[in-house]
Amino acid sequence: MKTTTIDYTLRTTWHAVKKMYDEGAKKYGYTMSIGFTLLSIDPVLGTSSTSLGPKMGMEANSLSRILKSMETKKLIKRKPNPDDGRGVLIFLTGKGRKKRDVTKEKVFRFNSLLNRKIGKEKIKSFHKISDMIKDIIPKEEIF
Repeated sequence: MKTTTIDYTLRTTWHAVKKMYDEGAKKYGYTMSIGFTLLSIDPVLGTSSTSLGPKMGMEANSLSRILKSMETKKLIKRKPNPDDGRGVLIFLTGKGRKKRDVTKEKVFRFNSLLNRKIGKEKIKSFHKISDMIKDIIPKEEIF
């Protein structure tokens, strides 16, 4: 019997999900990363650029490229943070809010499908195990 590691399962599953979202997003002229960013920006209050990366689990360089692309596509606008003169707030434009709504609907559709096909209890177990893995990683010295 072939042994499959948690790492392998997580990576191949995420690759399949990302590919599905990228193919779907392409029909709307953007990428899964842009969709994820749209969903991570508060549609009313905006989101501080410095909190966006950690919120999404992304490095600043990668996020910077995505934000530049989103600004070029007129999905976001940047405004100075009134509470922190050095900071910037990211806001969705009207077009960005529309794309966010489409993205949100697609994500909910996929999650609804998974709940129907797999079952809510198994999905809850998946989330619980994922949270446990995320808790274990910073507490253990692996390398």
